[in-house]
Amino acid sequence: MLVHIPNVLTADELRYCRETLERAAWLDGKVTAGQQSAKAKNNLQVPQDSAESRELGEIVLRALGRNPTFNSAALPLRVFPPLFNRYDIGMKFGAHVDNAIRPIPDSGFRIRTDVSSTLFITGPDEYDGGELVIQDTYGEQRVKLPAGDMVVYPSTSLHSVSEVTRGSRWASFFWSQSMVRDDTKRALLYDFDRSIIETRKTLPDDHPGVLGLTSTYHNLLRQWAEL
Repeated sequence: MLVHIPNVLTADELRYCRETLERAAWLDGKVTAGQQSAKAKNNLQVPQDSAESRELGEIVLRALGRNPTFNSAALPLRVFPPLFNRYDIGMKFGAHVDNAIRPIPDSGFRIRTDVSSTLFITGPDEYDGGELVIQDTYGEQRVKLPAGDMVVYPSTSLHSVSEVTRGSRWASFFWSQSMVRDDTKRALLYDFDRSIIETRKTLPDDHPGVLGLTSTYHNLLRQWAEL
């Protein structure tokens, strides 16, 4: 399941992120890649333990917490601290699958990467190339979204970032461990939740149909969730 989520960041949050990244230090992005994907990775990244990365990561996490679409689509149990990367002219990331398990720095916890997310910080008019290319059972999708928008997709998907030929592509990226690890079940629950939202626009919350849909949704989640 691939979901485009618009306006995750407000205009003020986006402006602050860009201003902070302008003055941040950048290093080789291979530091967070696995052994195999490091060979395909050519980009820059803000150091994970830097003050800028931690501050901006908190901004992104707060934005996720208030976003109902992300929470419905990902059903997150844990979210990896958001990271920030940059692709300048000539940079790209070849086809790869994200590591299945990632340790959360300074926490003693590890997460299973069920859902991958890319939050665009520069807009499509600011660079050429740089599409996020995702391959899965739904075919190949080429994603290039407005600044402040985000895409979420299964971490099992083979994906890449095409070469940037003009400008610079900035984004935040991170992974979530979902309460429901199976993507097919997550997709069913997401569609179910959207149907409930649409039904509530025309029927009152105490209508038997709304009550039946809502109870079935939560009973399915209760059956499939792993906490």
